[in-house]
Amino acid sequence: MEEKPNSELVTEKPGTLMRKYSLPCIISLLVGALYNIVDQIFIANASYLGSYGNAANTVVFPLTVIPLAVAVMIGDGCCAFVSISLGGGKKEDAHRSVGNAITVTVIASFAITAVYLIFEDQILTLFGARVNPQTFDLSRRYFFYIACGIPFYMFGQALNPIIRSDGSPRFAMVTLMAGSILNCFLDPLFIYGFHWGMEGAAIATVIGQIVGAVCALAYLFRMKLITLTSDSFAFRGHLLKKMLPLGITSFLAQISMVLSMAAVNNMVRRYGALDPVFGQTEYAQIPMAVMGIVMKFFQIVISVSIGLAAGCIPIVGYNIGAGRNDRVKALLTRLLIAEAAVGTVAFCIFEIFPHQLIGIFGASNESVYYTDFAVRCIRVFLCLVILSCLNKGASIFLQALGKAWASSALSMLREVVCGVGLPLLLPVFFGLNGILYFMGVSDIITFIFSAAVIAATYKELLT
Repeated sequence: MEEKPNSELVTEKPGTLMRKYSLPCIISLLVGALYNIVDQIFIANASYLGSYGNAANTVVFPLTVIPLAVAVMIGDGCCAFVSISLGGGKKEDAHRSVGNAITVTVIASFAITAVYLIFEDQILTLFGARVNPQTFDLSRRYFFYIACGIPFYMFGQALNPIIRSDGSPRFAMVTLMAGSILNCFLDPLFIYGFHWGMEGAAIATVIGQIVGAVCALAYLFRMKLITLTSDSFAFRGHLLKKMLPLGITSFLAQISMVLSMAAVNNMVRRYGALDPVFGQTEYAQIPMAVMGIVMKFFQIVISVSIGLAAGCIPIVGYNIGAGRNDRVKALLTRLLIAEAAVGTVAFCIFEIFPHQLIGIFGASNESVYYTDFAVRCIRVFLCLVILSCLNKGASIFLQALGKAWASSALSMLREVVCGVGLPLLLPVFFGLNGILYFMGVSDIITFIFSAAVIAATYKELLT
């Protein structure tokens, strides 16, 4: 009998497979996150940009997540569908889903770029750029080049999980690392050497994204388990209807963060103006700059959390297709333990070393108000990061099981109902501090529901 592709997914120990597939995924996500984080570090330490540049970066950051959300929906959905198809011996469905994923990604990327360039001022205003004239000007300079690079960014991000599903998690990691490492070298050259400011940071990012996209494109000609033909790219609506829902949780996780950041930015601008310190023009940008930095720290931790769970997607999908529920249950247990460990380590770092963390983002160049607010923000905003990790892991694992709607419901509760509703509600009662409280309250509410769903999932896997 002919051995199925990726048969190791039903023979190798679950813990070994988790390390093999999750570690490259974690590194890939961390490297992807570094694009914006590295930009902000160099921007913050440029004396001629400082907190104004930080605030501008915070405004544009959620706008980079919108194309990422579409890309990961397509890529993760395709990854899960390919794994299930290969596990069931359906190679035709596998290669056709990859071709359709590429086509949809290209079309969507150019559509988003066009919208961004046409409605630039309106979009930036919606995300709080008009906190003061300096922030708005720097936001426009940064956003223009970032928008132009979206097709490359989306192509590389969508192909990354597809490459993993083809059995090449290490190559998937390298495609992102190449561009991000290049960005780390170009940022200081363009910002400090050429004195290009926000434009330099954006151009460095786009060059890195182009390199990542080229690497991903090159892989399409050397895929191991799938052979693409012209027939692969023929539009097939029935495949997209099966594939895209499997990535809807990844989309909601990302796009809801955009909605949450929009709510946070606007409430920070509104209630910061009522604060006796931050209501002064020269300090008005500080709360927005700080919130952006703290969200970057959160993004680093949640990238590890997502990477642990997303690395399990091809393993879970293949074993579900092969009828090995026992292995899926063992993998779920290991994942939850790992997520709790990541959250615990992050909690200790945030609570013990907030001064050192904020120092990375140019605190020495800023006022004491900047440092004090940043330290308080880190300690309060991220105090329940353990629950954040567990919630995220549970949601993505349900997605890997094919439970798209259960996964989406948890994601919607955390990211939309709580992530948007609480930032709008809590400041009414607690002022600027209310924005710091919303993260912990959101995670407590979501964890109650996540625990119930995971308990039910365990019982189902035992049958």
